[in-house]
Amino acid sequence: MLKPLNNRVVVLPDERKTSTPSGILLPDNKNERPITGTVVVGNSEVKEGDRVLFSLFALDEVELDGVNHCVVSASGILGVFI
Repeated sequence: MLKPLNNRVVVLPDERKTSTPSGILLPDNKNERPITGTVVVGNSEVKEGDRVLFSLFALDEVELDGVNHCVVSASGILGVFI
């Protein structure tokens, strides 16, 4: 596992939708919006298991155990789902 430094967290991103339930394909710029995920390794602000909304531009993607994860700075987390 990865221990993030400098107020960062490791997030397992939710799968991004490429089409609507009726089959309409979503444009690529739709995927540039903030995304959601589950915190795998937290810090003092968010804890493991929290679902968060974070900016696509505030992350670094890494592969851990064959699964893509995001390392996100705390300032890139827009909110925690309650």
